[in-house]
Amino acid sequence: MENITKVWLGPLPADSPYVKPNRMYYVQNGVEKNWDLLKVHDSVAIILYNTTQQKLVLVRQFRPAVYHGVITSELGSFDEVDLKAFPPAIGVTLELCAGIVDKSKSWEEIAREEVLEECGYDVPVERIEQVLIYRSGVGASGAKQAMYYCEVTDADKANSGGGVEDEIIEVVELSLEEANRMVQQGAVVNSPPTCLMGLMWFFANRAPKSA
Repeated sequence: MENITKVWLGPLPADSPYVKPNRMYYVQNGVEKNWDLLKVHDSVAIILYNTTQQKLVLVRQFRPAVYHGVITSELGSFDEVDLKAFPPAIGVTLELCAGIVDKSKSWEEIAREEVLEECGYDVPVERIEQVLIYRSGVGASGAKQAMYYCEVTDADKANSGGGVEDEIIEVVELSLEEANRMVQQGAVVNSPPTCLMGLMWFFANRAPKSA
């Protein structure tokens, strides 16, 4: 995952299938304004709890946008990165199982596929429970995301997970104590708000009473 040997920036191709930049113009209270924004895919995220192990199942992966954010906060713009000064580990995150909505399938079916591909658990779609639907990245994209909850057991394990094609994803099982520390006051983590919100929802609504 951290075996990255070179990092550099380039212009965004106009035909990117994932990100479409635009400037939106509008008139508000008689004043013309504009806002730079991105059109991105809607997505799903899944809170995954293994009841056999009593552990939450998350995924660990290298996120270029996080790596870029860390570097530019210190350097501003850059052409090529000194990997000794900025090791790839600073861009590795711990997240909920998730994926973009880019297929003609129900969102629950897409969530089920992500659970299988990323984490290796094969569960029927009926066990995918909707938690919340909300907007992410409201300052930049406003994309819709649906959060789901799914309980799995060791018997549901069909493969080792890790993603498809050239994805490099590590499955991480956290004890409830470890996960709880991620959302305590003062915690500093490389996790997105969706993950932290999902963990807090779990502890408020589904965690065993002793957790």
